[in-house]
Amino acid sequence: MTFSRKSKSNRLLGYPDDARLLIINADDFGICHAANEATLTALKEGVVTSTSLMVPCPWGLHAMRLLMENSAIDFGVHLTAICDMDDYKWRPIISKEKVPTLIDESGYFYSLERLPDFLARARVDELELEFRAQIEAVLAARLKPTHLDWHCMHDGGRQDIFEMTFGLAKEYGLAMRVSGPLFIERLQSQGFPTDDHDLMDSYDLDIEAKSGRYAHMLRELPVGLSEWAVHPALGNAELQAIEPGSWQVRQTDFDFVMSQEAQDILKAEGIILLDYQALQSIWIEAIGRIPK
Repeated sequence: MTFSRKSKSNRLLGYPDDARLLIINADDFGICHAANEATLTALKEGVVTSTSLMVPCPWGLHAMRLLMENSAIDFGVHLTAICDMDDYKWRPIISKEKVPTLIDESGYFYSLERLPDFLARARVDELELEFRAQIEAVLAARLKPTHLDWHCMHDGGRQDIFEMTFGLAKEYGLAMRVSGPLFIERLQSQGFPTDDHDLMDSYDLDIEAKSGRYAHMLRELPVGLSEWAVHPALGNAELQAIEPGSWQVRQTDFDFVMSQEAQDILKAEGIILLDYQALQSIWIEAIGRIPK
């Protein structure tokens, strides 16, 4: 969905009005080894430009080590409070006694199917404790994130969660993924570059003929800043075991972002690939202009 024909983000980032800008972000870095391996490969050899780290997940520490060994990689903190796997779980990294409204009866994060229950129950102060702990864990490893985004929670899922996360972004000097016309207009009017268009989440695409769909979307990419949230992973036994019903989403994402076709279309269409580092410096400037 396109919200405006003229991009404020193009101007804020120093690009011509007719430039087509695209961030291809690999979400879920750290969710499993299959995702870590594919994401690192896609960042080094494919068209993926940035990634988002899931700190609480079983392979989060491995992902952090890969980031330490590859310091040029642009990455954000994929703020996590939902567990979208049936038999493969994660829980808060902060003591569960401090965040009782964030966990289900078994002590893990709520499942994606129970997202409405979570949003109805979660206290924003507890969620801030957990989100802050996830950011601090990254900083304690001497890593330098560029942005914040959410796992399974579009724009935070609630107004107060969005506002709290925006506060964390300002406090830590990070950019933030923003979609939806109201939030986009509000932040851009304050000098923050954001996506100009609704976020493309690869889980919303049909697996069948996905490569052709991706190719079409690249050729039809609108003017302004777009962002694709892709989920690359290797469709091996590990991934099929933890995500039996939808592992193909991740394998087909990996196939396209690694393809020569993707590179050829980007070049032919003159699409400019960006990462969040390009946004972060402008965000820091805008944060400095906000009255204390």
